[in-house]
Amino acid sequence: MEVISFNRVSLWRRTQEEFSYDIKQTILSIVSGRYRKPAKKLVIDDINLIINSGEKIGIIGGNGAGKSTLLKLISGILEPTSGKIRVKGNIAPLIELGAGFDPNISVLDNIVMYGVLLGFSKREMHDRTPMILDFAELQDYALVPVKGLSSGMVARLGFAIATDIQPDILILDEVLSVGDESFKNKCQHRIDKFLNGDTTVLVVSHDLDFISTSCDKAIWLERGRIKFIGSGIETVDRYLDTVAARS
Repeated sequence: MEVISFNRVSLWRRTQEEFSYDIKQTILSIVSGRYRKPAKKLVIDDINLIINSGEKIGIIGGNGAGKSTLLKLISGILEPTSGKIRVKGNIAPLIELGAGFDPNISVLDNIVMYGVLLGFSKREMHDRTPMILDFAELQDYALVPVKGLSSGMVARLGFAIATDIQPDILILDEVLSVGDESFKNKCQHRIDKFLNGDTTVLVVSHDLDFISTSCDKAIWLERGRIKFIGSGIETVDRYLDTVAARS
């Protein structure tokens, strides 16, 4: 069954220079007659894509290829400039671990809020809280505001929530290196359960061995376009051959 579809999807985004161009500079440039229209870049270029239920999809490519942007489009964090995206089922996006937390409320309240935003009831999230705290190793921090946690603790919390709720679609963006070695092993075991189960999984990783061995299909992105789609092994081999030829 089809769970994600892209129909001629493109996305233009502002450049980093334009993001950093503050309002004072903008006003001065207008007054002095030096204002120029902010630059935009085509980061996703006319993509057609269908992903079926239960598929394990790796996404590879160089820096700036559009990998994380593609995941943000699927998650609804970004809206396409043109084209249509359809997604069926609830999504747990681990793109920027902890990015959706409210820093001023407690860890406990954030767990409930996070789950409710993903479509789960408050009661269910309260029932899940002890397991989430235990996995994240934050049992002693339940009533501490998230702003009082270290970045590593926040990352552990985000991973624990998103992987505890059993989503229909799990999205992973370079999250295989969360925490110390002991916690990494726990993360890997939990991800393996998703990879061996019915959940649809999309993962961006620079660990090409992981993509080859764990993903039944891989997408190679280059400059916002799909360069190749095939099995994990075949896609990685083609990508590495191209990189070697360009060196």
